Amino acid sequence: RAVGVSTGRANCPYYAKAELLADYLQANLPDFRVHKITQHPDRWEQWLRDICEMNGWQHRQSPIIWRELLDRGGKGLLLGGVNDFLEYAQHYYGITSMMLSEEMLDIAEENLQAHVEAEKEEEEIRNLTNPLQIWITSASAPICYQLIPLLANGEVFGMTTEISIHLLDTDEFKNVLCGIVMEVEDMAFPLLRGISEHTEIDKAFLQADVIIVLDDILLKREVQSLENYIRKVSEICHVYAPLIEKNAKKEVRVISAGKTFVNLKAMMIITYGPSINPENVIAVATSWETAAKAMLARKLSMNAAGVKDVIVWGNITGCHYIDLSHTKIYGCDSAVWGPANFSRPLMNLIYDSEWIHSEFLSAQSSLSSRVCHCAGMLPAHAVATVLRYWFHGSPSGEIVSVGILSEGQFCIPEGIVFSMPVRFQNGSWEVMAELEINETTQEALERLSHDLIQEKLIALKKIKEMHPFGRDKITT
Repeated sequence: RAVGVSTGRANCPYYAKAELLADYLQANLPDFRVHKITQHPDRWEQWLRDICEMNGWQHRQSPIIWRELLDRGGKGLLLGGVNDFLEYAQHYYGITSMMLSEEMLDIAEENLQAHVEAEKEEEEIRNLTNPLQIWITSASAPICYQLIPLLANGEVFGMTTEISIHLLDTDEFKNVLCGIVMEVEDMAFPLLRGISEHTEIDKAFLQADVIIVLDDILLKREVQSLENYIRKVSEICHVYAPLIEKNAKKEVRVISAGKTFVNLKAMMIITYGPSINPENVIAVATSWETAAKAMLARKLSMNAAGVKDVIVWGNITGCHYIDLSHTKIYGCDSAVWGPANFSRPLMNLIYDSEWIHSEFLSAQSSLSSRVCHCAGMLPAHAVATVLRYWFHGSPSGEIVSVGILSEGQFCIPEGIVFSMPVRFQNGSWEVMAELEINETTQEALERLSHDLIQEKLIALKKIKEMHPFGRDKITT
């Protein structure tokens, strides 16, 4: 007794023809069994190369059909493609297929849709059996306490995705971590598979899907110099990055958050972890975005949710520039009204241009102070928002600011982590390079680039001082 195996691209019309013929043979022959496997078009070529290499076959087209002889140990015997299968069926069973080309195309399209739906269902099942592994560093920080409920309630990763949370900190904070674990367990989140505390650094980031870096350096400039603070950040990242490479999953996503040096932390993790995908390391700017939106909303006496497309450029927790040239206002109580999707440029609604250029811009330092001294809800919301966008996409047409490794966009020098406008879609992000920037913004970018380059040079100098013969081969 033989089992026929028919495999092909999900959208292949020749696979559809072979599939229906195999179904007919199975329905009408008592000892004929068929096992059908479809592969997504994007993965078909690699799958075909792998199966042929494993079995010593030569085959380059869709479908590929073979027999597994069960009474001889299951060894596979290659039949070939669709024409070989038609000849086989005609020779042994006197049966062939008269399917027309139009029918083949229709069934191929149905096969692709069914395959995509089946993959989606399998992914949901895998998510339930294999929870996302979330690691949070410096987990005793107030932001972590506020962040955990946002991650565990299903709104960030999806209502069918279970997660496991791992809290990492030093032995000094072990009791704090144990208290958080007990409190979270008592909350009985349906999607939280488990939560644990960790103080052994060698075991950090095991099988991590997401890593949220919250480590902050307490700034006391009268005590230490900027160079020493940068040295401390470098030391932290020099520990984390190799562990991420060693222990985390290959496509782990790393978020640099907190109140200090978020750009630098992201850059140092990329620097010290050369095998980490730079596109998977970002710094969060959302706290500054939302705080600026709230300030504008107060000026316009409206809901801050109606303020869109505020851009944060530069060093998020250092010298940055809040750009309002693309900002739109929705639902403002004014003389002009429209449907829910009707918007107006901010500059057309704030007639007091002096307020924009004096009060708002001069208030940016106090805005940063407000963000940096908040209790934890705002930065926690920022991290959760960016993660939700990263996994499920940002709202269509809206601008999101994140710190990423520059590749020369907007004439920003390459090799520095710089906050700029992006959109999230399909599990990744892309820079909104099509945005036009005015002269004022361009001048600000040049100034901010200079500041970040200086910070990078200081960091590289400290790296060489700490590890003159180390693993790091870094170019400036």
